[in-house]
Amino acid sequence: MDLGIKGRNALVCAASKGLGYGSALALAKEGVNVTITARGKETLEEAAARIRAAAPGVSVKTVAGDITTAQGRSDALGAAGNIDILVNNAGGPPPGDFRDWDRDAWIKAIDANMLTPIELIKATVDGMIGRKWGRVVNITSSSVKAPIAILGLSNGARSGLTGFVAGLARQIASNNVTINGLLPGRFLTDRLKCTIGAQSKKSGAELEAEFAKQAATIPAGRFGTAEEFGEVCAFLCSERAAYMTGQNVLLDGGNYPGTY
Repeated sequence: MDLGIKGRNALVCAASKGLGYGSALALAKEGVNVTITARGKETLEEAAARIRAAAPGVSVKTVAGDITTAQGRSDALGAAGNIDILVNNAGGPPPGDFRDWDRDAWIKAIDANMLTPIELIKATVDGMIGRKWGRVVNITSSSVKAPIAILGLSNGARSGLTGFVAGLARQIASNNVTINGLLPGRFLTDRLKCTIGAQSKKSGAELEAEFAKQAATIPAGRFGTAEEFGEVCAFLCSERAAYMTGQNVLLDGGNYPGTY
């Protein structure tokens, strides 16, 4: 299927690895010129090299910096130019007990996982409206659909973003600009590997056995891959998804047990 986005320009945040990288890779393979951001310059450049090798002919720009800061956003937006596609992504806040979180912890979570995406949307959406074409995908979490007890900071901040977008998406839809959320379940990223590694060490179980045990709890019988996540992201950014906006797409191998 031709997604109809060849030649478009995208800004993909936190794209040196994991789900951001998978999204940037999938877009580049569709002929989209991508600007990718991340804090670590070396890892970011390595990611860019892999994307260029997989998608020869597209432009791949890198901007090392913290997208949750005003300077980081300014640098990324300046490098990307006219942005047709915006993929918002940022690492989630740490787990814990809400009794241990002070105001600073909440502000940091809200700043990274709610206000930063809103600032980037604010900076790009009017240009999209003017050109009568735009796609925004917010990578959030399955916790938006089914809250995870120990991830209260993420539950709150990401749900706040989702609520804001629900209204904005309907206001701008007539301009051929869409905003959707992509909600990952458990994907085989570095973060998941570290989490399972810590659980294995704590329980004394063999690492491979712990991976198998947790994968078996997912109806699909496995963890997702960053590449297949990216392909769904690319579809949401495509011409083929032009009538889909204000939605939250859960991608979790069937782990959410609800009907709706």
